[in-house]
Amino acid sequence: MKSPSKSVRRVLAMAAVCLSGAALAGGNHEGGHGHGDEDTAIGKPGAASKVTRTIAVEMSDTMRYTPSDIQVKQGETVRLVIKNLGQIKHELSLGTEKELLEHLEVMKKFPDMEHDEPSKVSLAPGKQGEIIWQFTKAGTVNFACLMPGHYEAGMTGTVKVSEK
Repeated sequence: MKSPSKSVRRVLAMAAVCLSGAALAGGNHEGGHGHGDEDTAIGKPGAASKVTRTIAVEMSDTMRYTPSDIQVKQGETVRLVIKNLGQIKHELSLGTEKELLEHLEVMKKFPDMEHDEPSKVSLAPGKQGEIIWQFTKAGTVNFACLMPGHYEAGMTGTVKVSEK
């Protein structure tokens, strides 16, 4: 049997690199993005039974969230019901500004990435999803759409977490 050509080996090597990057980007890596019940800089996944309030958030093709500024109390568990009113895919990712900017760079390389993290939801046009989150620390939690070009167009918002 003859060995694969140089171009076939190159394609296989590129595929291996892409798949390894996608695995890291897919949210199953360590790095404090709010997996499981661990408390992070922005809080932790909430239990549906502890939700004290539901907040509707709409996403649109004007690259805006409505509302884009949300107020919660420290310790509060909130259900964010997110609806994509647009004609293109959008997402809502909770995080620190640093986390969001890092993830933005990954999304530029893997724009079709699917998220399985409790702090993120990607939605096709007309679809609805939710994030249940406990905001355990006072301060500001950022959210953004990290689809290529959306963050840069201003699709961002904040959750202001007031002290107890």
